[in-house]
Amino acid sequence: MQAARSGQQGSEPLTSIPAASWLPLFEAHEKRADSLTAGHRARRATGERHAIDDFLYDYYGTRPSVLRRWHPGVGISLEPGPNGPAPHRQWRWYSTDADGVVSFDVTAFLADRAESVRFIHRLLSAIASRPAFTGCFGLHEWAMVYRQREHRHPLPLRLGQEGTDAVVESHQIRCTHFDAFRFFTPDAVSLNRLQPTRESQAELDQPGCLHASMDCHKWATKLGPAVPGDLALDCFELARDIRLLDMQASPYDFSSYGEPAVAIETPEGKAEYVARQRAFSQRAGRLRARLIDVCAALLEGAEPPARVGHDPLRHPLRTATS
Repeated sequence: MQAARSGQQGSEPLTSIPAASWLPLFEAHEKRADSLTAGHRARRATGERHAIDDFLYDYYGTRPSVLRRWHPGVGISLEPGPNGPAPHRQWRWYSTDADGVVSFDVTAFLADRAESVRFIHRLLSAIASRPAFTGCFGLHEWAMVYRQREHRHPLPLRLGQEGTDAVVESHQIRCTHFDAFRFFTPDAVSLNRLQPTRESQAELDQPGCLHASMDCHKWATKLGPAVPGDLALDCFELARDIRLLDMQASPYDFSSYGEPAVAIETPEGKAEYVARQRAFSQRAGRLRARLIDVCAALLEGAEPPARVGHDPLRHPLRTATS
């Protein structure tokens, strides 16, 4: 039976759930996380690299041990089980009362992460407020190797260097995401219609962008124990699936990985890319909405920021097709 308890949510009571309810969720989460990271953990043990999957761990700093930790989320407390209080009692940002009931401590979390939570809330809300643009065709990856003889991945280019450069030069580059744009080669920077910066991220990020959708995993990670376990793994799985398309549509030849190319230099490849991009955008939109709700729950009743810094949302929003 669930019961309401007073806790770390200001005037709002916590919902307390018995061990018989949360232990199966805890165990199922660990199994799902282990399944999602099995390949990476096996390769890490032998020192093998993977040009597709390693990105999720190197760039995002994902740790399988952290990913497999199940969290109930904001407003849920865990009653003790046969072996005593929930293991969360030893984890950061949790508190345990005299009855052994363990709760996520919102006040303690905001003391450390309030500024980040506010930024994430503004950014995700801004992304969710605008339409998806699906006319980029993944050319950011091509711009990252434009007129370069040395590349990040030890894989051949499908069309060779000259053919790759010709694709870049025959298309309009319209990348809106700073964390992709910052890896453009020097010769490719001026070819982009936009010049994204970190300061303009909330102004330019849009829901059709593969990287903005992958970043749901980043923001879920930064929100840590405030994010329910199923949402955290859904965000990671989305990032993993999008990463595959990102590389299939790149100029690299991934045939050695058994992955067919999405040849965006052709009409058929463009159509496949856009169809999958739209599906990912819809999927990310649902997860992004849940992350926004997590931020709102954290910030409800929180003290306003002590100082007002630069807020990218003060600038007029550009359309996704600008």
